[in-house]
Amino acid sequence: MKKYGTTFTWLGFGGFHIVTPGGKNILIDPFIRNNPACPSEYKSIDHADYIFLTHAHRDHAEDAVWLAEKTGAVILAGWELAQILMKKGVKNVVATNKGGTRRFGEISVTAVHADHSSAYVDGDLLLYGGEPMGYVIQFENGFKAYHAGDTNVFGDMALIAELYEPEVALLPIGDAYTMSPREAAKAVRLLQVKQVIPTHFGILDFLTGRPEELDALLSDIEKMTVYDIKPGDTLHL
Repeated sequence: MKKYGTTFTWLGFGGFHIVTPGGKNILIDPFIRNNPACPSEYKSIDHADYIFLTHAHRDHAEDAVWLAEKTGAVILAGWELAQILMKKGVKNVVATNKGGTRRFGEISVTAVHADHSSAYVDGDLLLYGGEPMGYVIQFENGFKAYHAGDTNVFGDMALIAELYEPEVALLPIGDAYTMSPREAAKAVRLLQVKQVIPTHFGILDFLTGRPEELDALLSDIEKMTVYDIKPGDTLHL
């Protein structure tokens, strides 16, 4: 299997720490402080270059302000969530929306559709967080990964495959709040990827989907790899 010089460390739920081929540190949906599955070393994290937020739910965006203060990272978020973060004093925020591409040096990030919901909990208030989204990230060497955010399968995943040609997909499989392995298997076929990193499973009892279930549903596809990961595991792709 071809190697692309990129590492993916699962932080639990939808969260990942990615180290790019050029040595940049990206956090996607980093849920740190109240996440029982987050590796302990991330509780004292003090460096990140970029934070990409797919939507405003607590297990994705709760730590964004805290992390921005600790790391000085640039945050990428949908327009509405970006406004919330800026009103909370975050300085380095880049807003985006579906179909838009933002560039950070040699890294490009395109926002795509996700089939979910989004709201930001602010004390006793529930603020509209804009529409949820996924991201197609093209790294410095051309390698492309699709992080679906929290989503169900949708037919236009075929357009994501056609337009952006991701080589690996990070897909939720836990059920309850996102798709289960059954829907995720259909997503893989629409996306035409051969490498899948499962997300948003385990940790809580009702997130029942498992990588081995997805793997079994894709057993007819040659050279398919579904990574069986635990929080804290690092994949070298």
